[in-house]
Amino acid sequence: MSAMRFILASNNPKKLKELRAILGAQGHEVASLKECGVQSDPEETGETFEQNALIKARSACRAAGLPAVADDSGLMVDALDGAPGVRSARYCPGSDADRVAFLLKNMESVPDEKRTARFVSAVACVFPDGRELVTRGECEGVILRQTRGEGGFGYDPVFFAPREGMTFAELPADRKNAISHRAQALFAFAERLKEEIR
Repeated sequence: MSAMRFILASNNPKKLKELRAILGAQGHEVASLKECGVQSDPEETGETFEQNALIKARSACRAAGLPAVADDSGLMVDALDGAPGVRSARYCPGSDADRVAFLLKNMESVPDEKRTARFVSAVACVFPDGRELVTRGECEGVILRQTRGEGGFGYDPVFFAPREGMTFAELPADRKNAISHRAQALFAFAERLKEEIR
C-alpha cells in the first residue's frame, strides 16, 4: 500500500496527535488545516456523527485538494436519551470543564447502575475524485459522579471504562489510542483504506 498525504479537517492538536499515531503507523502523513494554510469551518448541521464527519471532510477536501479525514465524535448517555450526542461539543457554553459540570448536574438523580454511556466516533474520508469512506467506532463505559485523571480531553475525566478500571483521562495515551472509539473508527478506516488504494 502506497503512503498518502491527508489533511485533517481540524486544528485540534490532540486529535491531530491521535490521528498521526494511528495513520502514521500505516506510513501515511497527516497535516492539519493550519499546516496546509487552509480555512475550513463548515456548519455542522447533520443529525448523526456520520453526516457531520462527511460535512467537515468534504469542505476540507474542496479547500485543500487533498484527501481529507474528519471525525465527529461525542458522548451518548442512556439515561439522557442519547444526549449530548452530536451536540457534545456544544452541550453548553464554555469550556470542556463547563460541559462536564453541566453533564454531572443533569445526571445528579441518575442511580449508579443506570449511568451507562458510550463514546461514539464516525470517521469520514473524502477523496478529490469523489470517493467517500465512512467508519464508526464505539466504546462502552459509565459516567462517574466526579472527575478523575488529568489526561485526555472533553468528557474523558468522567468516562469510566470498566474493562480498563479507569477513566479515559487516567488511561496512558498509547492505551487510549488502542481502545478508544476514535481508535476503533480509525483502525476500521485504515483497513478500508488498504482496499481503496491497493
